[in-house]
Order: sequence, then structure tokens, then C-alpha cells
Amino acid sequence: MFDPSILKRFQGLDTPFYYYDMALLDKTLNVCKSAADKYGFHVHYAFKANFDQRVLQAIQTVGFGADCVSGNEVRKAIEIGFDPEKVVFAGVGKSDKEIIEALNKNIYCFNVESVQELGVINALAAKLGKTARVAIRINPNVDAHTHHYITTGLEENKFGVNQWELKACIEELKRSENLKLIGIHFHIGSQITKLEIFRSLCVKANELSHWFEDHGFQLQILNVGGGLGVDYHNPDAAAVNDFASYFEVFDKFLERKPGQQVHFELGRALVAQCGNLISRILYVKNGLKKNFIILDAGMTELMRPALYQAYHKIENMSAGTSADKLKYDVVGPICESTDWLGKEVELPVSKRGDLVILRTAGAYGQVMASGYNLRDIVRSEYSEV
Repeated sequence: MFDPSILKRFQGLDTPFYYYDMALLDKTLNVCKSAADKYGFHVHYAFKANFDQRVLQAIQTVGFGADCVSGNEVRKAIEIGFDPEKVVFAGVGKSDKEIIEALNKNIYCFNVESVQELGVINALAAKLGKTARVAIRINPNVDAHTHHYITTGLEENKFGVNQWELKACIEELKRSENLKLIGIHFHIGSQITKLEIFRSLCVKANELSHWFEDHGFQLQILNVGGGLGVDYHNPDAAAVNDFASYFEVFDKFLERKPGQQVHFELGRALVAQCGNLISRILYVKNGLKKNFIILDAGMTELMRPALYQAYHKIENMSAGTSADKLKYDVVGPICESTDWLGKEVELPVSKRGDLVILRTAGAYGQVMASGYNLRDIVRSEYSEV
């Protein structure tokens, strides 16, 4: 159960809003950094998970780099204070404008996702008189065993360079005077909770690293991406991820040459548990077969259930530990049948005006908010660190 002591504070606030536990965020960041530092690993924060200003400032203060997938994310990272030498720019569809801005900001590396993109970056860098550092994002064809919408490492996915295209990449690099290959990059998917999957990634990364060495390229970095999942069902018991076990897998199974760096791109694992969506019950509808709770938050505030059929733990903060319980479909106010947040959720008997909390919403929650139905954009509240 979420700490009820904050209920009084929330009662007087307009809902819905995102609530961030900054103390939990700081603890998570420090545990992750300590576990990564043990092996000399480098962590880049995946901006797409959450770009709340205070969240970003906390992450930047720890010293992590930034993993960006748009030109605006690159710009935001540098505005917040991330070192450009720790900024990497990924994405399957970088525009010329975005590439030029990133080149002018002297970012660390472009994670390149196609042979054609190599040629585009080379041409744009040449016009600016610059040399662009690149890493080839390779599709390793490793199954992440996660939701098919968030699997990114199979040959059927749009991301990355397929292994049969690597020779074409080598040829493009050899004729590109304004590119410098510094590494290879992988990202097989998101919300991965079985660590043996990352072991499989290491085996494939070792194979491909040797392939590049055999073709005359000494790789400075091995970027293994992110994807570490979180426990949506037990947010209190698993508030901070087991980063020690995660990094240990890569230390044991990823082969590194002396001086070769290993980079990670973590997002959800760092911010998911510190964020929660606070909403208020507008109406309760009791039927013969279904009971509905209608909240003032919906898919415009938290898209994941509608988009991924994702689960978020839902608690009625106002009802406390009442023994009388019912099962409800928890839905939002949006004029769409897909606007639901939880189905058959067992909750204390609920009433209009009760405050409800949706847990583990710090990743891919607020960043996906929209103004559909001309809704107000959700705001943030914070705990004291």
C-alpha cells in the first residue's frame, strides 16, 4: 500500500497530476551508479522514458550520459547540462536538420541504423567540415520475450542494421572520409525481466565484435543498450532494481579488450518506480456484470494500458484498508472504448471523490501524455528529497 501520510497533502490539489518521489529516484540512481562503477561501465539515460525537468536534473547530477532519439532530446540534454561528450543520438529516422544540429553540438556519437544513414551523415559532416563518430546499431536477432510492440532486436523489426548488411556498412565506412567508427550498438527490446536474455545478447555481441576486428576495425565501445524491466505488480517490494545482478551478467559474459568501454542505455529501470499518477473518482457505475470506476485521468494521461495492454497497480488511497471489496473496470473520461486503465481490479468499495493512485508510472507515462479531446496537459508534483 502506498504511504497514506501524503493523502492530506493531495486532497487539496486539482487532479490528475504526476507525483514524483525524488528520494526514491536519488536512491535508484545511486544504486545503479555504484553497481555500474564496480565494472567501469558507462550509463546513458534514455530520455524517451521521462523528460520531466526535475527528473532530468537529478539524473544529470549523478553524472550519467544521455541517450536521445530526437533532435529536441539532444537539445534538451545539453540545455539541462549533460556533457555533449556523453550524448548519443539514436533513432531509425533522423532528419537532416536533426543531424546537423547534433553535429554542431559536437555530440559523442550517432547510433546509425542503416547503410543509407551512414552516407547521409558523412555528406552532412563534410559540408560542416566535421568528422562524425558513429556506432553501428546491429539487429542481433535476439528475442527479448517481451510484448511484441516493444521488441526491437528481431529481423522483422524496423530498427538497426541486419547482419547480412554489415559488409555494405564496411564498404560505406571505407569511402566515408568524414565518419569514424567507434563502436557497435544493440538494443533488443524493453521491459525484459529474464536476465538470461541479456546473456544471449552478450554471446551475439561477442561474435559481432570479433567480426569487426577480423575486418580491421578496433572498436572503442560496445553499447549493449538497455531494456531492463521493472516489477509493476510489486512496486513496494521491488522499488529499486537489482542492478548488481544485471551488470554482473555483462561482466561475466561480454568479452572486452583492454581499454574497451561498455555503454548502457537505461530508462525505465531508473525512473519507473519513482513516478505515480494521481487521479480522482468522478463517478461509480454499478452494473449486473460490471462495475466501473470513472477517473478524471485516462489514456491522455497514461497511454500504456491502451497501447500495450500494460498493467499498473491501482490503489484507492481514500478508502484505506476497508474490508469490503469489489472488482471494478477502472476507466477514464476519454471518448474511446480503449480508454481503460485497469480491468477487474479488486478495490475497496469506492465512491465519488476518492483519490486513486496508479503506481510505477514514471516511465512512458507523462512523456506520452496528449491533448486529445482538448484535454489539459498533465502537470507534476514532487516529494521533498
